[in-house]
Amino acid sequence: MESRLARGLGREAGISERGRQISEEAFHSLQRDYIDATEQFAAMNEVLTALGRSSSDPDAVLDTVVESARRLCRCAAGQIYLIEGEQLVLSSAVGPSSEFVRYVNAHPLQRDRNTLAGRVTLDRNIQQIPDVLSDPEYGRLDVQEIESYRTVISAPLLLDEEVVGALSLWRIEVDPFDDRAISLLQAFATQAAIVVRNVRLVHALEERGAELARKVEQLEALSEVGEVVSSSLVLDEVLSNIIMNAVRFSGCDGGSMMEYVEEERCFSVRSAYASSAELLARLRATRIELETTLVGRAAMEGHPIAVPDLDAVDLDPHLRVLHDDGWRSVLAVPVLRGERIIGALVVRRKTPGDFSRETIEFLETFASQSALAVWNAQLFRELETKGAELEVVSQHKSEFLASMSHELRTPLNAVIGFSEVLLERLFGDLNDRQDEYLRDILSSGRHLLQLLNDILDLSKVEAGRMDLATSTFSIRSALEYGISMVRERAGLHGLQVTLEVEPGLDTLDSDELRFRQVLLNLLSNAVKFTPDGGHIAVTATRLDDDLVVTVTDDGAGIPLEDQERIFESFQQGRRGAERGEGTGLGLTLCRRIVALLGGRMWLESQLGVGSTFGFSVPMRAPAEEPPAGSADDGRLPVVVVVDDDRASLALISAYLDGLGVQVVLARDGREGLELIRAVEPSAIVLDILLPGLDGWEVLARLRQDEATRGIPVIIASIVDEKSRGLRLGVAEYLIKPVGREQLVGALRRAGAVPAGSPAPAEGLTSGRRSGGAV
Repeated sequence: MESRLARGLGREAGISERGRQISEEAFHSLQRDYIDATEQFAAMNEVLTALGRSSSDPDAVLDTVVESARRLCRCAAGQIYLIEGEQLVLSSAVGPSSEFVRYVNAHPLQRDRNTLAGRVTLDRNIQQIPDVLSDPEYGRLDVQEIESYRTVISAPLLLDEEVVGALSLWRIEVDPFDDRAISLLQAFATQAAIVVRNVRLVHALEERGAELARKVEQLEALSEVGEVVSSSLVLDEVLSNIIMNAVRFSGCDGGSMMEYVEEERCFSVRSAYASSAELLARLRATRIELETTLVGRAAMEGHPIAVPDLDAVDLDPHLRVLHDDGWRSVLAVPVLRGERIIGALVVRRKTPGDFSRETIEFLETFASQSALAVWNAQLFRELETKGAELEVVSQHKSEFLASMSHELRTPLNAVIGFSEVLLERLFGDLNDRQDEYLRDILSSGRHLLQLLNDILDLSKVEAGRMDLATSTFSIRSALEYGISMVRERAGLHGLQVTLEVEPGLDTLDSDELRFRQVLLNLLSNAVKFTPDGGHIAVTATRLDDDLVVTVTDDGAGIPLEDQERIFESFQQGRRGAERGEGTGLGLTLCRRIVALLGGRMWLESQLGVGSTFGFSVPMRAPAEEPPAGSADDGRLPVVVVVDDDRASLALISAYLDGLGVQVVLARDGREGLELIRAVEPSAIVLDILLPGLDGWEVLARLRQDEATRGIPVIIASIVDEKSRGLRLGVAEYLIKPVGREQLVGALRRAGAVPAGSPAPAEGLTSGRRSGGAV
């Protein structure tokens, strides 16, 4: 009985002891799990905290992930490898020696089955090798010998099913990883993949920002070229600006700008950037032919051609010069206008290497933009050359006329003087035939002298060398003087000449000599073409600030077809029988003189009724250098011409002379806008290439202003962008050089030239008013 009790108590004591042992083991297990969970939580918190700053320091975040995985998985070391091509590049390492890091960087792992990291990137799952020395496939024992690791585990880094790398851990002893370690490694691999994703996004954002910055810089460069097009037509200045911006924004080391010389079929280096003076001199001395050089081939084929390494190609003369100067890569971009070769843009680098597609595309755009600048500058240079040649011709003409004036006046004075002496019978009587012949000689001599004087005066006006002697004189006295000069001739034919001066008209501030010259010419013509017994009326009235003088006769009148050419040189028109010869230059000269005085001249005539020639001049003389353009009195339609070229202003003014319009001139965009708003013109003739505010901007501001939106605008420019102009609402787009019929036809269609005004061959009723010499 006692023994059974004892045995029972003994069994109970054993059970109690085993229970205590089981409880202690469970406690320690729970305690380890708690500690592990706490460490995992702390590690995860540390990684998450690091993820928050991953954009600022992604390498540190990867180091945190590797360190947490190494510590929680109780390993000696850990690494993260990222895939670059077919290699696994060491991105982060915690635990291994510096020797290991240097060796792996110098001899990177391959994405193959020789390493566990390579295998998991291929198989896309977690794997471990319990002992690398026992693994027949393991092929990187050179790396293992440095650290003597034995057990290795690795997990792939997956981003949207894409493998981007691997997270690897190792232990020095043979100690396989349990399920807990595998789960932890999977979690840390996911976190590492998130870091890589963030890094990629940051890099993509930075690259996008850099690309946008480059695009902005390129647009600024293109804008700079556009400003050069608008503000400068000096070819060397334009080319220097182009090549400087091309080199700067393409990331090259130097470059040159070439102009194509069509007559010689070769390229001439006009400007260079970041090049020595010696190199520029050698390039300019080298003949760069169209058919035999890289630059020529690019121009003929119409697209850029790059040479990544000059050492690897046959060198033409141009490339040989560059190679000898130390340049190693070249890109030639043709500068074309349509199919016409304008030149070439060449950029170069001191190092070999390909040119990116982005660089090539930018330089193609740049060259296309530059073509217009070079073309405009070439045209301007040609115009300058032609202008200089015309100036020389004009000077020679003036010198010739001055010389002929001296040579002709001397014998003419003798002819006229001796004829007068003989007709006065100072050396004896003359028979009737001798008297008749002498009078013919005297008349012809006087006619030649008048012709000579008119030619000289006309040449002075055309050359801008007729000086005005402004004074204040009596209007009535000047008119009476003119009448007195023709009264005798008028009396011989029974012509009555009357004068009517508006009360209050006293003095005129102008050139009295030229005023009398114009009046006398009109009176002489009236006497010459008025039938015997007719009447000639001279009137003077004031209209606003102008003096208006008319000479009216009751002669046969002038046919309409002759009215179109009566002011042409050496043209007189069919006006019935003449009483004596004329030079055919009088009316031409009168119109030019009146314009020089700041006024206008016109004609009204009706067959069988008579003719009225009239002219007006300002009551006050214009200042020597008045502002370039002023509003007129409003009696005629106003046309504002905006052009910075003096020759163009003069030519357009001549075209519109006699069309019944007022012409107001402006030499830049801002002045043009002010005049347009002030005078409210019927039409605007606008150039595109204007200093400061170009023609496109002027057009835009006109269309934005309610007061000017409806005014017809006619573009007259060397800039060939007709479609753009028509889209912006211009009435006509004319490409210079512009003929008279083109311009006048455009103004007629725009309604700015009266329908009944003279045809463009020669104007008769000009209302030209210029604010300054053109």
